[in-house]
Amino acid sequence: MGRFDDRATRPGRGPGDMLAWKIGRRRDPRHPDHDALDEVRPAVRAGGAEALARPEACAVWIGHATWAARLGGALLVTDPIWSRSISGVARRLSPAGVELDAMPRIDLVLLTHDHRDHMDEPTLARLPREARYLTGIGNGDRLRALGKPDVVELDWWEAHTVGDLEVTLVPARHWSMRMPWNRNATLWGGFVVRGPEGALYHAGDTAWGDHFAEIGRRAGPIDWAMLPIGGFAPRWFMEPQHISPEEAARAFVDLGARNLLAMHWGTFRLTDEAVGEPPERLRAWWREHGLADDRLWIPDLGEPRRLT
Repeated sequence: MGRFDDRATRPGRGPGDMLAWKIGRRRDPRHPDHDALDEVRPAVRAGGAEALARPEACAVWIGHATWAARLGGALLVTDPIWSRSISGVARRLSPAGVELDAMPRIDLVLLTHDHRDHMDEPTLARLPREARYLTGIGNGDRLRALGKPDVVELDWWEAHTVGDLEVTLVPARHWSMRMPWNRNATLWGGFVVRGPEGALYHAGDTAWGDHFAEIGRRAGPIDWAMLPIGGFAPRWFMEPQHISPEEAARAFVDLGARNLLAMHWGTFRLTDEAVGEPPERLRAWWREHGLADDRLWIPDLGEPRRLT
């Protein structure tokens, strides 16, 4: 039994489900423009490293769930993965928005959970020893083994103050596992980081649930909601663990957030939707529901966005 089995999303997926997914994937419905959308890649823009080096608050999408953000004077990164592949299996489709060697000094590293596309050991080994690493309960030993002595483990709704920032681990509907024998042994979640300029929320990986509204009530107001929009197909398999683009938009509404920052698409091919399908569907939902265009941020890789 895993320590956090009682918090894990249901139903859990096992080897039988994986086999059914792989065997039946050709019968699953596809977007009518699947082939064309599968050729889409996020654009890459220069200027991210220079923006992050300045004191003004900003956010830069590095790729997948990795963001670099300057907030409260500190530079933080989320779920850092600069590797060219995930454990040598899924290769990177798009370059990092800012190469790791070009990054300014990193002060805080936030790790939402231990899945390999979010807790990438080759990347972590390259990150600074002197940074502070914040993560869920049970992940500290792995980080300390990688030479990171300053580790803070948090439970859901537990907060930690670093300088002018308050960082809170908040719930997510997900699960954890590095090996078959340690499923749900460590805690997963999202983060709310509140600084003088406002508050950002990074959802990590999560399925749909009423936790979004609860986060908005207990940890809001949220100015910038970093929400995953990819990794959702096939729905029968992914629904208990990953939101769809439309559910990301609903989560944004339930959070009461000011801006939606799209992530978790276009970097690795991990699921069956076309690479460019997530932003296409998110924009369609946004238009259909009449939300203001300037509240939806689907940034290019490396594009600096001011947090004001």
